[in-house]
Amino acid sequence: MAAAYSLWMGLVLLGVLQMGAQTQDSLQPNFQQDKFLGRWFTAGLASNSTWFLEKKAKMSMCKSVVTPTEEGSLNLTTTFFRKSQCETWTMLLQPMEAPGSFSYTSTRWDSTFNVRVVETDYERYALLFTSGSKGPSQDFHMATFYSRSQSPEAALKKKFSTFAKAQGFTEDSIVFLPRTDMCMEEER
Repeated sequence: MAAAYSLWMGLVLLGVLQMGAQTQDSLQPNFQQDKFLGRWFTAGLASNSTWFLEKKAKMSMCKSVVTPTEEGSLNLTTTFFRKSQCETWTMLLQPMEAPGSFSYTSTRWDSTFNVRVVETDYERYALLFTSGSKGPSQDFHMATFYSRSQSPEAALKKKFSTFAKAQGFTEDSIVFLPRTDMCMEEER
């Protein structure tokens, strides 16, 4: 029994280490921050968060706008429909050493998260991976599919599913957010 438990724990640890290795080294080559700016729609998500798994069926597409700050960071302002009104959250993404890699501090969870732009063509889609911890023993991982359009192509959805599964997410933890007209004004 102890040997089986040790083997199981070893496999779990190996899987966690492999997930970290896949995302640590994966960044958009020659990331061009100026091309990444502007409006995106959050078209798909995958996460290991209990909250996400419980709420994913109620989520809908939201709008995110990326703008530069004078200090060289990025503001990521996300607007979504919740409780019969538009809500807006802004995160300050601080650049890390590698272009396309950022960190942000969440006052809500009193934690710092790493955000990596893993792949983008700047014109149609971007695939991001976020990792961090929401407290002791609460590792947090999320894959995000940004689209410049509210109706992303089927091939891009497939690309996101493949990406999310490569990060260790299962089919039931991947969601494509339904389009909504709420809180989606067309400003850039």
